[in-house]
Amino acid sequence: MDSSDSRKASSKPRPAPATQAEGGGRASEDAFGLWLQRGLHQLYDSVANEPIPDELLRLIEADKDRKGGA
Repeated sequence: MDSSDSRKASSKPRPAPATQAEGGGRASEDAFGLWLQRGLHQLYDSVANEPIPDELLRLIEADKDRKGGA
C-alpha cells in the first residue's frame, strides 16, 4: 500500500470511541442535566415570570394586525 492509499483511508470518518455514556456514564450525564436545569431555573424563572410590558404587547398586536392576524 502506498502513501496515497493511507491518506484515503484516513480521510474516512472514524466511529466515535466507546464511552461509558452508553452505560454507567449515563447517570452522570443525567445528573449534570438536572443540575444545569435547576441552576438555570433559579437564575431566570423570576425574569420569565415578569409581566410583558404594555408597549411590547402593543407592538406585537400592531404587527399581527399588519400581517393579517394569525
